Amino acid sequence: MSDQHLAALLPSAGASLEVTHRPTPTPGPHELLIEVKSVALNPVDWAQRSMGIYLRTFPAVLGSDVAGTVISVGSSVPSNAPQPGTRVAAFASCFYEGGDANYGAFQQRVLVPDSNVTPLPPGVSFNEASMLPMAVMVAWTGWRTVGVPVDTKYTPADKKGVLIWGGASSVGSAAVQTAKSMGFVVYTTASAKHHEYLKSLGASKVFDYKAENVEQAIVKAAKKDELTFDVGFDAVGQLKSCMDILMDLKADGTAMLASAPLVPEDAPKVDGVVVKFITPPSGEKERAEFFHHVFRVWLKEKLVNGEFVPSPKVQVLEGGLEGIQNGLDRWRKGVSGVKLVLEV
Repeated sequence: MSDQHLAALLPSAGASLEVTHRPTPTPGPHELLIEVKSVALNPVDWAQRSMGIYLRTFPAVLGSDVAGTVISVGSSVPSNAPQPGTRVAAFASCFYEGGDANYGAFQQRVLVPDSNVTPLPPGVSFNEASMLPMAVMVAWTGWRTVGVPVDTKYTPADKKGVLIWGGASSVGSAAVQTAKSMGFVVYTTASAKHHEYLKSLGASKVFDYKAENVEQAIVKAAKKDELTFDVGFDAVGQLKSCMDILMDLKADGTAMLASAPLVPEDAPKVDGVVVKFITPPSGEKERAEFFHHVFRVWLKEKLVNGEFVPSPKVQVLEGGLEGIQNGLDRWRKGVSGVKLVLEV
């Protein structure tokens, strides 16, 4: 293996990415070195490139969503973790490492913590797998943030509904599937063209967010189904609509709404509904334990059993590492029902 590899470096906040060679690192005790095959783009990638958020050092390597093959493992990586030669999806820890170039996804080889990796069954391609890490992590972190235990398991008799606004996004579609796995009756919103797809992922009812009086339609349907909604998940930034719906449908007490976008200081407030920005555990040990359960336990099992489907649809962009710059600009202009993926 060469001691150099290609990486898309960010020289400074707001600069253009530069593809160049950099040294290939050696994994630390609890790290894996992965040969990257596919990467998926996320909103935080654009924000980091444009504004430098969460970055402490330059040049930085951005990116979180990786699929590839394990090359080598650290001295303390357990034997039941993916070993060299294993196909994996991995959550690269770029923003936890402040932009340290060894830990960003946008390169041919990347270091990842052994807790952040899940092996891939034969039927899942690298392109599909690259969509998994960020979306699944944010979905499960959202449920944790609003107090839904990972071992939650409702039955139809419990009549527990959940509202997910923006189900066609990568995070939204992961929220739909994780909520369904816990036994919630899932109500979500999306453009009409995505309704059948979201039902195939586990949504009970899908509403066109552009329809007039969609909030009232959701409330009416839920009351007809005799459901209560004590939790919700806003994947795209529609706080007021989500809060109004939860206020009408919650049981006694307070409803909780997880927000994937940052909650602005002047965000609207509704009595009886608490909004929380989705935040993983802050402590390194607690975060590693949480990610271990998400990736090494839950996602591994669900992929093998076919109970979690990589979603939404893959849209492969041309250019490999050279195409990331244009890919981020394209994401900024808006995409619907697809995930932008590049092959490295």
